[in-house]
Amino acid sequence: MKPTVALLPFLLMVMAIMTVPTLVLDEQGLPRYRLLRAELENLRGSNEELVQEIARLKIEIDSLRSDTNYVERIARDELGMVRPEEFVFQFPSQ
Repeated sequence: MKPTVALLPFLLMVMAIMTVPTLVLDEQGLPRYRLLRAELENLRGSNEELVQEIARLKIEIDSLRSDTNYVERIARDELGMVRPEEFVFQFPSQ
């Protein structure tokens, strides 16, 4: 019985040596880990872009709330509005 007891750790080690690389290299192992790491990096980049856009939009909101010149510029540029005392001349484009 003594050889069987000594053989058990050896067999477990051989099984581990054979099984671990199979599990690591399996499609759910190391390749999936690398894919998830790449996806995480992409998401972090997208997140940083969104944080910057949010900061820009907050500045624009503050300008719309407090800066009358900014509101007037938006009204003129985007909505085509003019003051009542102004005249609009339209020329045909060639």
